[in-house]
Parts: sequence; C-alpha cells; structure tokens
Amino acid sequence: MKVLSALLAVLMIFGLVFVTGCTDSSESAATGEGDTIYITGAFALYPMMIKWSEEYQKVNSDVKFEISAGGAGKGMTDALSGMADIGMVSREVYPEEQSQGAYWVAVAKDAVVGTVNSNNPALETIQKYGVTEKDLKAIYIENTVKNWGDLEKMSGADSEINVYTRADACGAASIWAKFIGDYAQEDINGIAVSGDPGLAEAVRADTYGAGFNNINYAYDPTTGIPVEGIAILPIDLNENGVIDPDEDFYSSRGELMQAIANGIYPSPPARELNLVTKDEFSGATKEFVEWILTDGQQYVEETGYIPLSQSIIEENLNKVA
Repeated sequence: MKVLSALLAVLMIFGLVFVTGCTDSSESAATGEGDTIYITGAFALYPMMIKWSEEYQKVNSDVKFEISAGGAGKGMTDALSGMADIGMVSREVYPEEQSQGAYWVAVAKDAVVGTVNSNNPALETIQKYGVTEKDLKAIYIENTVKNWGDLEKMSGADSEINVYTRADACGAASIWAKFIGDYAQEDINGIAVSGDPGLAEAVRADTYGAGFNNINYAYDPTTGIPVEGIAILPIDLNENGVIDPDEDFYSSRGELMQAIANGIYPSPPARELNLVTKDEFSGATKEFVEWILTDGQQYVEETGYIPLSQSIIEENLNKVA
C-alpha cells in the first residue's frame, strides 16, 4: 500500500503539470494586459509557483493564472518569444539569452540530489561510502563505472548501474552536470526520460536505477522523507572515502534544506531559482513578482524551498522596481 501511495503521489504531480493551468499556445501572453498571467518552465519551481498563485489569488481574486511545467528550456523560450509572461528557470541565465532580452530575478533556492533505487542490493554500501565528484564523473559522464563494485571503496558490491537522465532541456540536468565537473546536460549519458516526475518514477521502478532530481520530487511532500522506492545518493564532500556524520543529512527534506541553508551542501548542485521575462516585468506580472519577493516569501520554507537572504531579496526587488 505504501508503494502504491508513493506511485500515486508521483503520478498526481506529473498529472498536475499537464492538466492544471495548461496554456493555449495560440494565445499571446498577457504581459500585464488583463487579469491572466501565463507561466511556464522549470519543474523545480512548479510546486512553489502553484502555492504562490493560490495564496496571491486570496488577496487578488481578479488575477488568474495559467501555469505549466516543461523544463527550464521551455520557460526561457516561452518568455523570450512572448508566449509566457514569466518563464521559470532553474539555472543561471546564459549570456546569449541576456542578449535576447532575458530579464530575471531570483525568488527562492533549492538543490538537485543524486538518486538510486531503495531496493538496490548494494544500497547499504553506497550509503556508507557515498560518491565523490570523480565517482559521479565516471558514472554519469564517462560511463566507465557500470557497477558499484567497480569503485575501489565498494569493491565486492556486485550491483550494476542503470543511469537515467532528462530528455527535456532542464535546469536539474544542467546544474547536476555542472557540479560533476562543469559539464553540460548533453554530456550526461543514460536513458533519457522527460520531466522530474518521470525521472523519479524511472529510478523508483528500476532496482539498479540511478538518476537525479530536484529535492521536491525526490522527497515526499507530505512526510518529508524520500519517496517510497527512492534513496538519496550521499556525496562524500571531504573525499575521505566514507560518509561522516556531518555529511549524513539526507534522511529528511528538512535536514537537507538546513544543510543547503548553512552552505554545507555545495552550490552547485544547490542553486537559486529564477523568474524570467522579456525586457522587464510590467503590469500585473510586475505586481505579482513584487508580492513573491515580499509577502510571498513566507510560503517558501513550508513548501520545501530555501529562502533567499534579505540582501538578495532587496537586490532583486530593486530589479523589479
């Protein structure tokens, strides 16, 4: 029953992405004209944006939202083309995008974590020793380690590795590749799966699966512990060959969020999450973004994200003003 509940939770998230607030691509974005704000993009920001839109409508009932996820690449493309008022982008904004008029503010912070199937026969060994950036490079980039036992510290652990990655252009894959060694999403080898929920389910369904997810898809939103069938891949931060007590903060989303907030979990794969528009925020969109950076910040932590520092919030408010 627990497995079924976890599966239903993942599928419900996946369904909301494509059912709740889907945009009609034949319509142009509101850009402040009228009462509907069109938002597309990163799966990483989708749960937070749903929460913000719900709370904002309680005090601004005349404003409506059309929200869909499809990856950071889609968010950026839609914002620059005018198909969306706001693009959700879970990575840095590239120079070539800035030259096309991309204008953005940071609104929250989260992280990407490595994942493995919780029924992996080598799980105890994996969680004891963890992985370094060098190990991740061999697994995800070079494809030279195809069995956990191929790693010297895990010698004797006979368990193959089936790597899964994202098929859609996304911030999660970009930031995970950058953490491994300043690589790009295209450098990650593996079976390509669309969407954060899809990647989580692929690893959950494969005993030998290994992948990566934004934290709000790796952890159950209700219990705060890893989704049934998924275990978090711990990182050996000091590279001493074992996961020390101060590196072991993956058993709950709250513990990991605290490690991110304290700067213990590295950045990348921790990162700021951005909202992007073309040239500047204006009208209803501007008012909504200003609310997100002020009153809306009270909902960040409870939704599973890490608040920005006050200095960064002020910096971004000045960009909107």
